[in-house]
Amino acid sequence: MRIGVNALYLVPSGVGGTETYLRALLTGLSEIDCTNRYFVFTNRETSADLVPPAENFEQVSQRLPAVMRPARILWEQFVLPASAARFRLDVMLNPGFTAPLAAGCPQVTTFHDLQHKRHPENFRWFDLPFWRFFLFWSTRVSRLLLTISEESARDLRRYYRVPESRIRVTPLAADPAFFEIAARRCPEPFLLCCSTLHPHKNLENLLRAFADVRRVRPEFRLVVTGIHGFASESIHALRDSLGLGDAVDFPGWIARDKLYDLFARAWAFVYPSRFEGFGLPVVEAMAAGIPTACSDIEPLRSISADGALRFDPLSYTSISAALFRLIGDDELRACLTAAGPIRASAFSWRRTAQETLTALEDACRRE
Repeated sequence: MRIGVNALYLVPSGVGGTETYLRALLTGLSEIDCTNRYFVFTNRETSADLVPPAENFEQVSQRLPAVMRPARILWEQFVLPASAARFRLDVMLNPGFTAPLAAGCPQVTTFHDLQHKRHPENFRWFDLPFWRFFLFWSTRVSRLLLTISEESARDLRRYYRVPESRIRVTPLAADPAFFEIAARRCPEPFLLCCSTLHPHKNLENLLRAFADVRRVRPEFRLVVTGIHGFASESIHALRDSLGLGDAVDFPGWIARDKLYDLFARAWAFVYPSRFEGFGLPVVEAMAAGIPTACSDIEPLRSISADGALRFDPLSYTSISAALFRLIGDDELRACLTAAGPIRASAFSWRRTAQETLTALEDACRRE
């Protein structure tokens, strides 16, 4: 097959977990498939390191400034289909929610979540119409839809009436480097959270909970890594109003080597999100053997199983109780340290890549 990969959406260090997904998926495909040809369509901001150094992978650079969303949408809809014809593609993989409405070949599109349907209040008013229009039509023009959890699959059936036969669940996984961290951890007194600063991440309740912890255990700090989203200003203001200006760090999106260092040194990991398509940071933390606590919501509940402590994300007192246990309950810490890597090993990028490849093959065969 001649497979196109629509990576036009990727703004390096600017799209959060969907960048992690695309990089790991391409690596996984290169490891299992040396037969099919892959043409990865990238924008002006994306460097060559996105594309695996395999003979059957080719980067097709486009003169597109993807930071300009209107330009990216127009390019995807009108220029990318012409490229698909020029490269004689058999199928197009769209790993970032949206697809060309007339690609000229079968398409497979990944829906990471349907937050715009479940929680439209978390979107800016001028963004929401684009999400509603293009995601709806992407479900209609794609032969198969990939999604990263059973919860997101249920949302596709509920909101878009997509039949189960057109949905494939391809879960995410931790990079093998996280499992290696477990053997060299040296915990220091700080709590780690990897999260974009968006409303649904529930960082306000985390800050209130950490304020409780800080009053009793003043030696502990909180580090929240991730993109500074449009809720950043209010979150920073709350941190300062709680007197946590010197106790909470927001370093933004950081390089992988620095992230691995934080995982190796964190005393515990906390993930208070109110909504998730999957929740990859929880799997990464479990893989690294960090005592982990997360929201008691789907899909985090199913993903973490017995590998993490769970709490009610709507109650900051529930979060603070979990933090106190993560800090001071040595028996619980030992249990989670042992159970986390076992649970995380249930997820594999190699398996995700294989299931994705199977979906691409099936899309080509469908009438």
